[in-house]
Amino acid sequence: MNNLNFKLNSGFSIPALGLGTWQSPAGQVRAAVSHAIKCGYRHIDCAYVYGNEQEVGEGIKDGMAAAGIARSELFVTTKLWCTYHTRAEQNLDLSLKLLDLEYVDLYLMHWPVAMNPNGNHEKFPRLADGSRDIMTERSHINTYKDMENLLSTGKVKSIGVCNYSKRFLKELLPYVEVVPAVNQIENHPLLPQEEIIEFCRLKGIHITAYSPLGSSGSPLMKDSRILKLAEEKQTNVGTILLSYHIARGSSVLAKSVTPSRIEENMHIITLSDADLTVLAEVARGGVQRFVYPEFGVDFGFPDKRPAAL
Repeated sequence: MNNLNFKLNSGFSIPALGLGTWQSPAGQVRAAVSHAIKCGYRHIDCAYVYGNEQEVGEGIKDGMAAAGIARSELFVTTKLWCTYHTRAEQNLDLSLKLLDLEYVDLYLMHWPVAMNPNGNHEKFPRLADGSRDIMTERSHINTYKDMENLLSTGKVKSIGVCNYSKRFLKELLPYVEVVPAVNQIENHPLLPQEEIIEFCRLKGIHITAYSPLGSSGSPLMKDSRILKLAEEKQTNVGTILLSYHIARGSSVLAKSVTPSRIEENMHIITLSDADLTVLAEVARGGVQRFVYPEFGVDFGFPDKRPAAL
């Protein structure tokens, strides 16, 4: 199961299991990435805004050397940040320099919203009232069209989007020459996102799930239905939650800097339709999204942010 890949509409293949690096502690990312590659991971996910691409790049070099693999055997994803929506190639070049790579396999628009490139902060410009400095006149469609131009440079193999709802994809698709290869979204049994997943399936857009365990202290880790399923399968909750995505035809990002957990996350199991029906029950009482950046923008997600968050 560890060597499972999904074919993208671009003709390339994406490994089903990837190592996520969002919020991974500084100083631990290099070793985590290196260990993951040495253990058999072939999919590394990062982003310019995470601020750790240099460490990721160092880990990639260490890991490839330890595993004895060529760059072509690794799938690396990074993302265009919001303050660079009018400067897509510049942001890509910054990422490539930090990663010390000649190309990335997948380049994603991180969020479909542009922020002021000349604001008071390179990544998180804010207005006087503390709200994010949004470029309302800049359409995500124009940004994506700029990303299409990157394909001819050889610096990216495939392009795609992140955090796109059905509404935003429906806005985008009539104007593109290259259908996004991937839509990377928050996804787990508490946020099954059936609407966008089914829409992407119809359009040939692959789903990659991030935050598959929810968040730190997530109720998913204590859900009685998931615990029972894990007991029946003689495995743990984390394995069930990662395997859930692959059973649905999505790739999934597992985030950890702990060597034993990185290895444990590789133990993907096969889940039946009956198992998926059990997991579908988790969201029957209401969905819960854990990632809600303070953009002040309606992204068109069908779920609403709980008042308690």
